Amino acid sequence: MELIQKYFPEITPDQKEKFAALQDLYKDWNSKINVVSRKDVDELYLRHVLHSLGIAKVQTFKKGASILDVGTGGGFPGIPLAILFPEVNFRLVDSIGKKIKVVNEVSEGLGLQNVVTTNARVEEIDGKFDFIVSRAVAAMPTFVHWVQGKIAKESKHELKNGILYLKGGDLSEELQDYPKATIYELQDYFEEDFFETKKVVHLPMKYKK
Repeated sequence: MELIQKYFPEITPDQKEKFAALQDLYKDWNSKINVVSRKDVDELYLRHVLHSLGIAKVQTFKKGASILDVGTGGGFPGIPLAILFPEVNFRLVDSIGKKIKVVNEVSEGLGLQNVVTTNARVEEIDGKFDFIVSRAVAAMPTFVHWVQGKIAKESKHELKNGILYLKGGDLSEELQDYPKATIYELQDYFEEDFFETKKVVHLPMKYKK
């Protein structure tokens, strides 16, 4: 929890309370439905919460923005981002029902009003979104194919509407067909060793009719 305050000192008492509640909620639900490895639950704030919030260091979402979290798993990056941006609408999608059950319980336990969950494949999702976020659920070409046509036309943020993807390692081959992709090194924002190879990739999506 100290990690969150270290990098996001401006959080409100309510946000602080919600972030603090994550540990017990995930420990409890993870013991019933395993969505996070045991080691990762012990390092939840470093490996999951702060990692998810790396997206917020790259782009602050504006009030009323619409964000789709694809392959959310146990709720990352969607849940931490939804706590940080209470006036932003988040839709968390996963094709595995038991994972969405955990996300629902955690979201309910926190009293989040800005999270909607869907148990489906992303191709089945209707609607347009300002940004699509995810944590390395597929190689970029596959992911781009999945989310084709789901980006809203009008950009309201500093970054153009598109994908904000949490990835690690060498991405040169994976991104060779995407010259407009920008890589943000998370070690530029967070000093912990865990972030040494972690990145946020922004890929602006040209709107297709």
